[in-house]
Amino acid sequence: MISSIRLNKYLAQKGYCSRRKADEFIASGKVMVNGKIVKELGTKVDPEKDKVEVADRKAHKQASNDNQRKVYIALNKPIDYITSTTGDQGQSVMILITPENQLNSKTSHESPITNHRLYPVGRLDKDSEGLVLLTNDGELTQTLTHPSFEHEKEYEITIDKQLSTDARKILQSGMIIDETTIEGITITKEWNQGKRVVITIVLKEGKNRQLRKMFGRLGYHVIALKRTRIGKTTLATLPIGRWRFVEKKNII
Repeated sequence: MISSIRLNKYLAQKGYCSRRKADEFIASGKVMVNGKIVKELGTKVDPEKDKVEVADRKAHKQASNDNQRKVYIALNKPIDYITSTTGDQGQSVMILITPENQLNSKTSHESPITNHRLYPVGRLDKDSEGLVLLTNDGELTQTLTHPSFEHEKEYEITIDKQLSTDARKILQSGMIIDETTIEGITITKEWNQGKRVVITIVLKEGKNRQLRKMFGRLGYHVIALKRTRIGKTTLATLPIGRWRFVEKKNII
């Protein structure tokens, strides 16, 4: 069951505007929930039950136009880019979504970012690389990011030494970090790369810097972390910094 989310996040996921702009709409009385104007910025809504309307016709029209066609993009995020729609805290992945960076582009059509308000699905740490999905499909975003749906994500983690039997058991059974229970991960592969060890793992939840914290708590240094799969979509041979269109049926 989908839990309630902040109203500004809901509006952003539906493609109306950014969260910051949504706060402006809410504060100015341009947003209605179940037919009533709300002005409290912390208001939460249930996406399955509540009816949300934006009174600003221009914003509503733009949102409708943007959402006529759903767009799904797979990006191979380089290190030092942030999964955000703005560059307030660093280089945003959004600047990589250009025609020049599209894989196997046969035409010089306009970049989809200019026609559709796209958002990254979930997050990937600034110091991590790999698969990031971007879309204007708010329902898909909610489905992939809410823990209750348990969609798999696969990662390759490079650590500084061999993984012990005890450490493996703890990682697979789960841990308590920062007073929060972290579910166990599934280890599918492990191989040596010189003195380093590369491990392929699968998880169904993704708390903030979860994998780095889990391995770090057990005394391992995470040298590199790369996400290789989200749901059914894999990174495959997509080069770093490049993107390609994907179909929804190939994501979930």
